[in-house]
Amino acid sequence: MAETTIQKGHIEEALSKYNFNISDDEVREAVRRIITEKVPENDTLEVKKFLMGSVELTTLKTTDSEESVLAFTERVNAFDEQYPELPHVATICVYPCFAKTVSEALEVDGVEIACVSGSFPSSQALLEVKIAETALAIKDGATEIDIVQSVGKFLSGDYETVADEISELKAVCGEKKMKVILETGCLKTASNIKKASIIAMYAGADYIKTSTGKLEPAATPEAAYVMCQAIKEYYQETGIQIGFKPAGGLNSVMDAITMYTIVKEVLGEKWLTNQWFRMGTSRLANLLLSEVVGHETKFF
Repeated sequence: MAETTIQKGHIEEALSKYNFNISDDEVREAVRRIITEKVPENDTLEVKKFLMGSVELTTLKTTDSEESVLAFTERVNAFDEQYPELPHVATICVYPCFAKTVSEALEVDGVEIACVSGSFPSSQALLEVKIAETALAIKDGATEIDIVQSVGKFLSGDYETVADEISELKAVCGEKKMKVILETGCLKTASNIKKASIIAMYAGADYIKTSTGKLEPAATPEAAYVMCQAIKEYYQETGIQIGFKPAGGLNSVMDAITMYTIVKEVLGEKWLTNQWFRMGTSRLANLLLSEVVGHETKFF
C-alpha cells in the first residue's frame, strides 16, 4: 500500500496554494444574492427534466433487504419503459451488500451503480476494513464508490492521514469513480469546508459530496457554494475537472433548482451534465417527475 500514500508534506504544499481566510457572512451574502437574483430564471421545465437525469436514486435504510432493493431497481427499469422521452436517473445508490442485487437486475444502459463504502456513514473503521468493503462492492458490480472522509481526523488537523486514506481507497477503485463525502454539517465553517474539499481532490476524489444524509445540517446552499468555489480553484490550478454532489436535505424541487443555480453561477455550463453534477436523494425524483408531467405521481 505504501506506493499509494501521499508524500509527507504534499498536502501542506497543496493547501498553501489556496486562500482559506473565508468569511462565513460573505458566503451567506453571496448565496442570498444568487438565490434572489438567479434562481427564478432556472425554474423551468427544461431544468427540471435535466435535474431528473442527475438524481442518484438512493436507498440507505436499516430496513433495506434484497427484496426491497430489487423492487427499487425494477422501478428504474420500468421508468425507462414508461417515460422513454424523459432522462432516466443517473445512479442507483445502495449499501455494498446490495451491489450484486442491483447489478443483476438493472436493465437500463447508462445508470451507474453506486455503493456507499468505507464504514458509511461514520468512516470509523480500520483502513483495512474500508479497503476490503470497497473491493468487495466493486467485485459485486458497483461502478461508483462513495466514501466518507475521516471527519474526526480532519477536525484534529491530521490532514496527511485523511488524504492518505482517500488515496488508498482511490487506488482500490482504480478507474471506477470515487466520491468523497465531506459531512459539511460537522465541519461548521466555510474555511473548513474549503480545506476538506481541496484535500479530497488532491487525494484522488472524482467527486466531492456534501453529506451522508444521516446528520443535520446536510446539503446547505452555503456549503455547496464553498465546495463549488473550491472545485473551480482546483480546476484553475490543476486543469482537473471534479464533479459535485449535494446529498441530504434536498426536500423540494426549489432546493434542487437552487443547487443547479449555484453550480451554474460558480462553475459554469461545463459542469451542467449528469456526469459532473449529481444529487443524492430519493424523495426528489417523485417531486421532479410530478412537476414535469403536471400532476402528482409517486412512481419511485
